Amino acid sequence: MNEGPDVTDDEVERRETERQAEQEASPPIFNMPRSLVVTLGLLFVIYGVWAYLLDEDSQSYVVINFGFTPLRYVYPLMEQNLEWLWTPVTYSLLHGSLEHIGFNALWLAAFGAPVIRRIGTLRYVIFWMLSAAAAAFFHAGLHWGQETMLVGASGVVSALMGAACRFAFPNSRGYDRIGGHLYPRQTILGAFRNRTVVIFTLMWLFGNVLIALGLPLIGSGVGEIAWDAHIGGFLFGFLLFGLFDPLPVAPARDTAA
Repeated sequence: MNEGPDVTDDEVERRETERQAEQEASPPIFNMPRSLVVTLGLLFVIYGVWAYLLDEDSQSYVVINFGFTPLRYVYPLMEQNLEWLWTPVTYSLLHGSLEHIGFNALWLAAFGAPVIRRIGTLRYVIFWMLSAAAAAFFHAGLHWGQETMLVGASGVVSALMGAACRFAFPNSRGYDRIGGHLYPRQTILGAFRNRTVVIFTLMWLFGNVLIALGLPLIGSGVGEIAWDAHIGGFLFGFLLFGLFDPLPVAPARDTAA
């Protein structure tokens, strides 16, 4: 039997170094921050318990006491229980169907990863809570006193999209989910000089206009979609991301399109 040439220890070490470098340069598509994996797991566990382990009355109880409704804020808060305090956040952990949670989970995985890598877990948790509240009250401002019930993480997902527009769309390149967290933060005006950001934002707004007109872009199993909460979340993430970002803003010359 013929034997190939001997491979030295140095050659083995060199090949291993090259293999590791290739893996670092091309991380797996499902390589997500641990806090994002925990978030997705939590959302699916909550939905699974709500949808498959609770009876109809218990499901209604959860939605009423943990979902967000503008009607709650018409009445004096001191005359109520404390649902008005936590529902602006807890509604974002509830979903009404598998399609609803699946759609939000896909976008959360795509846009949550670079934001979490950039700002860290603690800031991410605070960002989630505040962006959820911003989306909820933007929705309430357009439906004040109505009995609409808001559930789902889409407002937070929209805020993450807005935040990503400030750094994860490098000039002359597309969206960078893996390495986007390393780019400098663009100013608000600088982001609008980025053609990719402008095109993405216009397409996103157009999609929400279609939803507002009654033409949802996804199946009917999701139910009525709160397009206004999407816009409130996006504005929060885009305009206020600098308050959460530990990295400096990009020099002016780096923000040109």
